[in-house]
Amino acid sequence: MEEKTVVLAPMAGVADTAMRTLCAKRGADLTVTEMISAAAVCHNDKKTYKLAEITGVETPCALQIFGHDPDQIAYALTALYGAAKVKPCAFDINMGCPVKKVVRGGDGSALMRDPALAEKIISAAVKVSPVPVTVKMRAGFDKDSINAAQIARIAEAAGASSVCVHGRTREDMYKSGAVRRGVIADVVSAVKIPVIANGDVFSGADAVSMINETGAAGVAVGRGALGNPFIFEEIKAALAGIPYSPPTDLQRTEAAREHLRLLVLTKGERSGVLEARKHLAWYLKGMRFASWARQTVNTASTEADMIKILDRITEGLLQ
Repeated sequence: MEEKTVVLAPMAGVADTAMRTLCAKRGADLTVTEMISAAAVCHNDKKTYKLAEITGVETPCALQIFGHDPDQIAYALTALYGAAKVKPCAFDINMGCPVKKVVRGGDGSALMRDPALAEKIISAAVKVSPVPVTVKMRAGFDKDSINAAQIARIAEAAGASSVCVHGRTREDMYKSGAVRRGVIADVVSAVKIPVIANGDVFSGADAVSMINETGAAGVAVGRGALGNPFIFEEIKAALAGIPYSPPTDLQRTEAAREHLRLLVLTKGERSGVLEARKHLAWYLKGMRFASWARQTVNTASTEADMIKILDRITEGLLQ
């Protein structure tokens, strides 16, 4: 199979510097930041600028932005690029987030219902951006308005360099089995720019079948990477047709330890430990000690507490 791009999909509250670093280290060709609010940038919100920071470790990294005002999008792109010590390789416009509060504000997948506004936003971004502009979208807003191919053609005409299509509608949210691979294939046929396929890629086999069925230029992995940055190595092996050995429980525990360290390093102990709770639960899922660890992790308040838990798990695995 010709070389394909494997991307860590943007995930709010998850795809932070620590997560992006681990996934890039294990084979992700591209990482994408959490969603950055254009409106918040316009209000000079310091937390938003912090959220947009990129280190040199997880590069190439695209910065994802959301909003529904073309002027705000253009201002935010210019401001964020100017403020960035490590520059993003691209700006990704979010037209796929299905969360109620985002959609209610006219952002995310709400833009799938307004192709004219989508065109204005993409054009405004392309006009000012010093790096490529990409677009993340859904199959459509609901089953009666499947229009990803139309939006992709608009994006291409407006100057977007590539599109990523999540095969569910906004109405589907993350419903199991709802990914419409045929819609992604339609988008591939509709445009000449690269199309990245997204939705229910949880293994190397999933990635191969997704690409074979859609003709996409690559895949974006979201929930499949939770507690499993190794999935990028697995996908690369599957695409190359070479054998892959999944990580042992001990390797997964060590990855959890590394994730904890990075979270504390980038966010401070208090915030880092709180963030680490959900990640450690994902890493340890299915292990002999998972139930005990989940309960114990949720009461841990310091990095030392977390390390003790991981040490006990490691000792148990080595016995």
